[in-house]
Parts: sequence; structure tokens; C-alpha cells
Amino acid sequence: MADIVAAGGRAVSVVADATSEADIVALFDQAGGDLELAIYNAGNNTPGKIIDMEAGYFEQSWRVVCFGGFLFGREAVRRMVPKGVGTLLFTGASASLRGRSGFGAFNSAKAGLRTLAQAMAKEYASDGIHVGHVVVDGAIGGEKIRKRFPDAASREDRLISIDGIVDSFVFLHKQPRRAWSFELDVRTSHENW
Repeated sequence: MADIVAAGGRAVSVVADATSEADIVALFDQAGGDLELAIYNAGNNTPGKIIDMEAGYFEQSWRVVCFGGFLFGREAVRRMVPKGVGTLLFTGASASLRGRSGFGAFNSAKAGLRTLAQAMAKEYASDGIHVGHVVVDGAIGGEKIRKRFPDAASREDRLISIDGIVDSFVFLHKQPRRAWSFELDVRTSHENW
């Protein structure tokens, strides 16, 4: 946040439950009317075999990833459409594109989010709203992996650069209306995709 403020911007931390309609409405109310960019990056990589999975576990994965994306996206476009400009981006994963054994809850939630994003891209393009989806395919070289999985983090060349991910979001946000992309994939050169 300090970098944003130093560059002349404004940044405020807000705690919100991605699955709470009231929280998401309040989040966007606090953001105000000058919204140009909104990024939904909530996730919950929920592993498990379907046969062993409780219904609530599956549902919570869907609620955070897909339902939360719906609430966030709806509130973003409600504020962008009247101005006729804005970018709404969703963070996906390889799970957005294919099912993987042991990740049925996460796969279906991310695939649902991608389809939602695609529907919104088609629904709001004529209103001047650029909706995109970024597939982040692999482990991200950040604090979380370094703390939780230090062995995996020891191979820096196999971790996706956070700066590279940011560059992808910025690229989509800055695209001119006559050259909009819906989706980008980001992965290391070592990822087996």
C-alpha cells in the first residue's frame, strides 16, 4: 500500500467476506464512484477426493470462488456501467480449464468462475467494461509458499513471479477497446501444461 500512496494513489485495507452480499456491497460503497479497475483474487485451493467429501466442504469452495466472484463482479459492473468504462479481472488457475483428480471442488468452482467471467465479458463489452480472466498455472513465488512449503520454494525458477502476474493484469487493464483480450495464461517455463 505504501507504494501506491507514494505514487500518488490512495489505498485502504478492508476486511470483507467474499461470500457475504452485504460485505461486498459495503466494500464497493467504500470504494466510491471512481472505480476503474476491480480484481477478484479470492481462492481456496480445496483438495480432496469426491467420495470422501462432505457437501459443505464442496459448497464452501464454490461459495468463495464462484459465488463470491458473482457478488464482486456484479457490484463492480453496477458502478462501472453508468460511466461506460472500467476493467474487471478475475484470477483463475489451471483448474479453470481442466479437472484434476483430487481437486473436484476447486476445479468446478474455478471453472464456474471462468464461465461467469466469460459471460460478463460478453454482456458488458458494449457498455465499455473490459472483463478478463488470468489463468495462474503453478505455484506463486510469494510469502505463502515460502512459509508453508519451503522445499518447493527452494526452486525459484519453478515459481511464478508475482511481478509477472501483476504485469499480466496491467496488460489487460491497459488494452485499447479495439484490441481486448479475454484471457491470459501465466506460468513458468518449467510448468507441465
